[in-house]
Amino acid sequence: MYRRTATSASSPKVSASRERRAKRENKLNHWGGHRKYLLLIWVGAMYHVTMNSGNGKSEGTNKDSWKIGKVSLPKNAIRRMRNGKSKYQSANEDIKSEPDQNPYSLTALKKNPFLGWQPPLTHSPLGSSFSWRTCFKADPKSDGSDQPTGCNENPAEMGSNPPVAKDWIPDVTIVRTMMMHGKDINGNPFPPSLPKELCEGIGVRGEKSGDTNKECLMESIIRSTGALNSTTVTISSSNHYGQPENGIIQDPIVVPAPKLMCLVYTMADAHANRIRAMQQTWAGGCDGFLAFSTESDPRLPAISLEHEGPEAYKNMWQKVRSIWKFVGTHYIDDYDWFFIGGDDLFVLPHNLKTYLASLAHKDGTDPKTKEYFVGRRFNEGSYFNSGGAGYTLSRATLRKFLANMEDAQHCAAKQRTSMEDVMIARCLSHLGIHFTDTRDARGRERFHPFAPGKHLHWTPPKPGERDWYEDYNKEWGILEGKDCCAPDSVSFHYIKKASMVRHMQALLYSCDLEDQ
Repeated sequence: MYRRTATSASSPKVSASRERRAKRENKLNHWGGHRKYLLLIWVGAMYHVTMNSGNGKSEGTNKDSWKIGKVSLPKNAIRRMRNGKSKYQSANEDIKSEPDQNPYSLTALKKNPFLGWQPPLTHSPLGSSFSWRTCFKADPKSDGSDQPTGCNENPAEMGSNPPVAKDWIPDVTIVRTMMMHGKDINGNPFPPSLPKELCEGIGVRGEKSGDTNKECLMESIIRSTGALNSTTVTISSSNHYGQPENGIIQDPIVVPAPKLMCLVYTMADAHANRIRAMQQTWAGGCDGFLAFSTESDPRLPAISLEHEGPEAYKNMWQKVRSIWKFVGTHYIDDYDWFFIGGDDLFVLPHNLKTYLASLAHKDGTDPKTKEYFVGRRFNEGSYFNSGGAGYTLSRATLRKFLANMEDAQHCAAKQRTSMEDVMIARCLSHLGIHFTDTRDARGRERFHPFAPGKHLHWTPPKPGERDWYEDYNKEWGILEGKDCCAPDSVSFHYIKKASMVRHMQALLYSCDLEDQ
């Protein structure tokens, strides 16, 4: 090993080294004080920004920036820098970023304190011996008070309705927000998971045989076209009746899903069962969801509206008129399409979005400016879309209807009747807006006025007998058996039990029907 020879402490090299070290130390001491001073100023400034961020701005600043001395920083600059955003992005820029990981922030809850609410998830005291088949035995007209714990239908589980102001405007994005987040405000899964028992064959009263609804879903191969929380749809302009033209079949394409608002008319005694079942199953697939009821409940949400005449089935038209007026006043610019139906509907929202996007793409139109009236067409002397199966208005159609809805002669503004579907069809026809044929390329229907099993097993009446369903469809005919229903069906009527809503939800979204 070789070692460097020791250098004398008084040598010129040592003296020069010491002199250089002394100069460096003097510089560090000089700048160190300044650094500490600058650091204190910076910390104080950041503290000032943070402490004033709650009220939006400090005195003497504008709404888009913070003023620190003579320097203006973009509002919320620290937060954006921490999130990896440029500090030069102003607060009012449209920044495309991932959605807030916590939609239940203090700011959001200040706007809507019921955001993220769902009834407590209760379990039967019977434990594993509890059977969901018990839930099917209730009377369809029951308010759920006779249902056992575990069925998630008892009004006692809901608690009392919170009061709302007279001019309250519901937040119709509540259910969608929970669907997209996947959890409620307490961290419980949303929608709640459904048990495997609901994948079994279950009759309308819980029987182990006679599940014609499941039979139809399997025979007609009815499936959802996408997840309920999907923001895109895959469309094909060829899957429409009368298409493809000239033998040309277009390849499917992926496009952003249109904005859809779902409206349901109901009564207060259905809140704890049918409306709750909708909320916890398919309603989150709609971008906006609102129930129009006899009592308001901001948690669902549901609102009670005043309308001409009594709250009665024979006055349904006036109730629906008040619904469209309210929606047009408060939500028309937020959505592209508006679907309406009763509280005994089961809807596949992604299928509806897919069909509507495909329809507009096929026609090269925009629902904001093009009038559409979409549903299950009937003809009983005049054309209309079945209210039972639900129907959809484009934004342009709703806007035109609102501008003419007080026309007593052509739009029945003062009439009291249960035939709300006939009344709106007559009004729209007068305005030059006619129904859309919603069958698929093979003539199979998408909107259904009955439950799946009823359509699967429907047969023509015997000679000498009449069937209103056949009469209303004479112009187009009715396909029987498994061809009754398109694989991308949109809606089914007469799903009156909350337990059946959950059963169909499980079959379509949780169970592997191909293996059954």
